[in-house]
Amino acid sequence: MTATYDTPVVIDRREGPYGEVVLRRHGGLLQIIANGCFLMDTSDGRSERLLVDAAYDALDGRALPSVLIGGLGVGFSLAHAAADPRWGRITVVEREPAVIAWHREGPLSALSADALADPRTAVVEADLVAYVNETYDTYDALCLDIDNGPGWTVTEGNDSLYSQAGLASCARALRPGGVLAVWSAQPSPEFEGTLRNAGFQQVRTEEIPVARGVPDVVHLAVRPG
Repeated sequence: MTATYDTPVVIDRREGPYGEVVLRRHGGLLQIIANGCFLMDTSDGRSERLLVDAAYDALDGRALPSVLIGGLGVGFSLAHAAADPRWGRITVVEREPAVIAWHREGPLSALSADALADPRTAVVEADLVAYVNETYDTYDALCLDIDNGPGWTVTEGNDSLYSQAGLASCARALRPGGVLAVWSAQPSPEFEGTLRNAGFQQVRTEEIPVARGVPDVVHLAVRPG
């Protein structure tokens, strides 16, 4: 039986290190589903682009700042950063081998091929929570988009990233005056408080209007320098 336009069609389904990951097509959109939870699709990308731009704008004008993007997703944040010559080194940390493969040789390559070919870009296959705890590298900006928000995580283990200890690890991965930007599907005053308790300054939340419902947001904070 032929699928209708409104019926999602599974393109690829893989068992990853953290459970099932699915890439499906719904009409003209590509969607990523993890363990039955909708993560993102290719419908818009304005909030993913704002995540990168807001981090850059919050910096202090330093030349060619480096950025760590947490979560490759459908590639909007990476593609936007790579299209901006003001960024220096661009590192993407993605824990799902399937997502990386879909970008390197699958349907998502149409969105990210140029960015992946950019000599500034490096993709690291790792869990972001472990990466910020263990890395000796430092960055001028951290742009994190691995969950639906601090209170709506994809897997239970991600909760620790938004705790005071997890945010302290993010601060260690930032250079003085560096910016942490965290995407969320909804505002979180509690998370703003945790950011302040972790020692971040200039904490604020920027809203991104959506077609229906509560606006997406980007939480922004600066490591003291």
